[in-house]
Amino acid sequence: MEQQDPKITDLGFARVDVDRAARTGDPEVVYGAGKTPDQVVAILRALHEKHPERAVLATRLSTESLDVVSRALPDAAIDLVARAATLGPLPTPHGTVAVVAAGTSDAPVAAEAALTIAVHGAGVDRVDDVGVAGLHRLLGVRDRLAAADCLVVVAGMEGALPSVVGGLVGVPIVAVPTSVGYGASLGGVAALLAMLNSCAPGVTVVNIDNGYGAGVHAARVARQSVPR
Repeated sequence: MEQQDPKITDLGFARVDVDRAARTGDPEVVYGAGKTPDQVVAILRALHEKHPERAVLATRLSTESLDVVSRALPDAAIDLVARAATLGPLPTPHGTVAVVAAGTSDAPVAAEAALTIAVHGAGVDRVDDVGVAGLHRLLGVRDRLAAADCLVVVAGMEGALPSVVGGLVGVPIVAVPTSVGYGASLGGVAALLAMLNSCAPGVTVVNIDNGYGAGVHAARVARQSVPR
């Protein structure tokens, strides 16, 4: 008889890594795209049973999955903008990440980043709609950006915002290109290449629309930061 690995919860369709929190400080997250609603519910439930003391996160949920999760797990919190759900209490925040969005069209990715940051144990300061087409909006929040331990800067179109922010403050920046914009933006590729070629130091870049990846990295930076 095969011995069950206590670090894995085998659901048949998924081998859920319930040891990740012990290894990395952060539990496994459910990537909802491509999963059925029932699969999302089962994985969330399995993770919550192993980590009832802190929230677990499911991202990229379809409308159907969000509906099924809300009915099957009434204690779950649903974020319609982020297309995500959490189950369990958020951890006490340590450090602060400012999530900076260029425009309203970038809101779903910014919301995913913000929720991820909260689930992964850092405080969140949302700074929305401060794109470079109205630079005075960004200059008006410069002090808030400088006070953060890390910045997640979300932008589509030409992806210029991270470079501008990087020239204004000396805070670590995680840039997130989004897939908004007209045809020549190539679904976010133009913004991605602009961010990769940023002339401002201290800017790192994640993949297109990857608010989750940016949020995890930024939360880890914030948690490790020395209070200022």
